[in-house]
Amino acid sequence: MKKTSILIFSVFILQIFTYSKALDVTQYGAVGDGVTDDSQAFLKAWEDVCSGAGDGQLIVPAGMAFMLQPLKFEGSCKSTPIVVQILGNLVASSRGKWKGDKDQWILFSDIEGLVVEGNGEINGQGSSWWEHKGSSRPTALKFKSCNNLRLSGLTHVDSAMAHIHINGCNDVTISNLRINAPESSPNTDGIDVAVSSNVIIQDCVIATGDDCIAINSGTANIRISGIDCGPGHGISIGSLGKDGEIASVEDVCVQNCNFRGTMNGARIKTWPGGSGYARRITFNGITLDNVENPIIIDQHYNNGDSDKSTDDKSSAVEVSKVVYSNFVGTSRSEYGVNFRCSTRAPCTEIFLKDVKIETASSGMGQVAQGQCLNVRGGVSTLAVPGLECLALSTDMLSWGTMPEQACMLPQQSVQPNTRPLQDPLWVYGSRGERLGVYGVVLTSLISFGFSYVLG
Repeated sequence: MKKTSILIFSVFILQIFTYSKALDVTQYGAVGDGVTDDSQAFLKAWEDVCSGAGDGQLIVPAGMAFMLQPLKFEGSCKSTPIVVQILGNLVASSRGKWKGDKDQWILFSDIEGLVVEGNGEINGQGSSWWEHKGSSRPTALKFKSCNNLRLSGLTHVDSAMAHIHINGCNDVTISNLRINAPESSPNTDGIDVAVSSNVIIQDCVIATGDDCIAINSGTANIRISGIDCGPGHGISIGSLGKDGEIASVEDVCVQNCNFRGTMNGARIKTWPGGSGYARRITFNGITLDNVENPIIIDQHYNNGDSDKSTDDKSSAVEVSKVVYSNFVGTSRSEYGVNFRCSTRAPCTEIFLKDVKIETASSGMGQVAQGQCLNVRGGVSTLAVPGLECLALSTDMLSWGTMPEQACMLPQQSVQPNTRPLQDPLWVYGSRGERLGVYGVVLTSLISFGFSYVLG
């Protein structure tokens, strides 16, 4: 008998990978002390990352505060996607030391596949601007013509005006933001969207001095969910039609949102004299806590002075196919529903289903009243006194009977493969020079091979 033994050991194959080639703004001279102007360092870093360096990734490191004057990060870029990780804080200059453009503080424009994410903070230093309400004030963060955009994780505080503005962007996802400004701060909208389509806004906490979210003209396929709003002016469609504007808003869904102590809840507002339309809009699954105007359509909007607006204009933005369903909670005023529509273009196909709003002050479960002017549509039950102008109907429009269906997410193009930075097992870092071990493979293969040859 002949015996052959083969012993194979393959042990401990160790693979060590360094960090990706991501660029750090401190490599370009950013100081991060909250006082020094780091604007030029950021622009130099952006120029490189947009040109294809750094694996398309730019880092604003944690534990530092970077004071920035107005900046424009412009495309088009060679890298797609571009990932900007904001882990530290960005701080605007005060009004007295402001240099340059007052339209916005930080602008991203003409960038395909942009991702802005992180757990850092963007501070607009708005308190020095708010007392100058009638003068030009900058939006903190603006995105213009950025398709396939993702914004997530950040905290936005104290913008001089609106915190975030989305304009001319398609396929946008905004998630897990915190936006904060005092209730008394003027025009500090949380998120404004205009001339954009296929936009998802979800799981954000917003407390400001104006609209938590405002959907403006030129928008379609907007899905808003999981928003905690308050204080503020609620979630608004509009305002639309100012100065004779031809407005267009359609296919908007707002669902599973909470309003706490807000001036408005679900609001549609249009100026007399405008034209165009706001249609196919659904508000579903809304919780109200001490809200001044829980449900309101105002075609007499006059920058907060609707009572002085007259209906003598020759035209109005048409509001139609609006569904309010599954509302529950309390109104701070006696009116839970207020429809103030135009004689020129009455609101049509307005439907309420399962709406239960009580007055907060009564403490006795008193149902809030409704009032309506020049509106046509239907209600599933007469649960809101004062809405006799809406027909009691179980035969509601098929479009309006199933708001959950109307709220299905739009078909979006594929989100970019962002290849986010992984948390390393060990990191050695100083001012942008980092060595990370984040792919460690320990492979122990012990193979015993025995071959017996009998002869």
